[in-house]
Amino acid sequence: MNILIVFGTTEGHTRKIAQFTADQIRTKFDATVIDSADPGIDDVKLHGFDGVIVAASLHVGRFQSSIEDFVRKRHQTLNGMRTLFLPVSLSAASKDDDDIKGLDRGLQQFGSETGWRPGQTHNVAGAFRFTQYDFFKRWGMKLIAYQKGVSTDTSHDLELTDWPALTRVIVDFLGVVEKAQLRPAS
Repeated sequence: MNILIVFGTTEGHTRKIAQFTADQIRTKFDATVIDSADPGIDDVKLHGFDGVIVAASLHVGRFQSSIEDFVRKRHQTLNGMRTLFLPVSLSAASKDDDDIKGLDRGLQQFGSETGWRPGQTHNVAGAFRFTQYDFFKRWGMKLIAYQKGVSTDTSHDLELTDWPALTRVIVDFLGVVEKAQLRPAS
């Protein structure tokens, strides 16, 4: 089996999640990882893959435009395949109702605008990338971290991703894809 992983990232954490996902898949199957911002993304043909995983970070209610373009152009094909959507956001780690509602709104809007209905969706908590922010963004993100009750030490990044939970989701998805491959053609 061969799984395609397409990701969109703003600060790099979703790239790390995509690579982690590929590493998990490669223990048993083939995986191809492509950045949605790659100029060759339009040449990617989905028919050679048994499943597709899309990972994208949500910022201020929107995913990367390159992910939106990729999915919008291929939504009909994606809707007929085994797919997993990994939206990455700080809201996925939150217990705050407003954060969760905002995440849900972002997912609904993405689905409405692209026409894609992922087979599975798993919200992945992102990271505070303090060491990569400019002064103003670092200050703003430190305030958000403080409000959410997490570490405000800006001397290092703070990952909120639950890696074992993500591993379980990947394994479950591979089981779904593998089971679909074993079904006799009708």
